[in-house]
Amino acid sequence: MARTEYYDDPHAPEPNSLVVAASAVVTDDRGRILLQRRRDNDLWALPGGALAVHHTQRLRLGHFLEHRSAPYPG
Repeated sequence: MARTEYYDDPHAPEPNSLVVAASAVVTDDRGRILLQRRRDNDLWALPGGALAVHHTQRLRLGHFLEHRSAPYPG
């Protein structure tokens, strides 16, 4: 089921939760930007996602790259 995004919508429902999330712009030495295809809406997006409270953005990036067999930039 796709998520509904509400940007500047006066009729949007009141939020009932807060999710901490992060995204990263990952480039290679040729300047190409890494994108991922989202499962929920089949659109291309920057890599990222929800964070556990104890995760840092750097740790989340490491997990993302690890699951895609990409080298971790240190």
